Amino acid sequence: MLSRRGPVEYRIFLGAAVLGAFLFAGLGLLGYQVAGGVTQLKALDRTVTVKGLAEREAPADIAIWPIQYTETGDDLSEMFSAMEVQNGIVAEFLAEAGFRDEDVSIAVPTVLDREAQGYGRENGPPTRYSATSTITVYSRDVDAVRQAMKRIFELGKTGIAITGQGHQARTEFLFTGLNALKPEMIEEATRNARAVADKFARDSDSRLGKIKQARQGQFSISDRDSNTPYIKKIRVVSTLEYYLSD
Repeated sequence: MLSRRGPVEYRIFLGAAVLGAFLFAGLGLLGYQVAGGVTQLKALDRTVTVKGLAEREAPADIAIWPIQYTETGDDLSEMFSAMEVQNGIVAEFLAEAGFRDEDVSIAVPTVLDREAQGYGRENGPPTRYSATSTITVYSRDVDAVRQAMKRIFELGKTGIAITGQGHQARTEFLFTGLNALKPEMIEEATRNARAVADKFARDSDSRLGKIKQARQGQFSISDRDSNTPYIKKIRVVSTLEYYLSD
């Protein structure tokens, strides 16, 4: 009986009771917090992944224009003399078009010995040697290159047989101003992705939360179409994952 307990035993009993009450209350609070934490973790599992696209068109800022022609003959010395004259004619044409000497480079001619390749004179080509000369224009004045390309037939009037735009003589138009466009395009791609995520959240009666993960895709530069290679299409796709909540 409580009345028979001594003062010391009573104080021990009272302390144990108070401690037990605190432990019970603490365990209850901990259980509540754990339950709330699990609920929050489940809410954090709800996400939506969306993609945002940004595109730009920009004019090329570098043109690489190879001009090729072929000379044939049986005497190498005569062939190279003729090609030297023709190279001078092409260089003069390019100078009149406004290109500087440093814009123009002349490669060493490539020579094919047809007899060494096994061609006989009876069934093969009428001449033994075929030499190809390549004169390349590298310029940041893309418009000047395009205008000169339209006048290339003038070289034909001088007797120079210019070859077509083959694999090794294809004009290249390059765009090097990507770094200036990157910040604005990334911002636009991110904004477009968020707009898609917002719509998804509204359609699912949810609220859009913070970004869980973001991945920026690689920038791509391509011709706008096959007829206008001097106009480039720049494209980037960003992938973002957002949290959703009720």
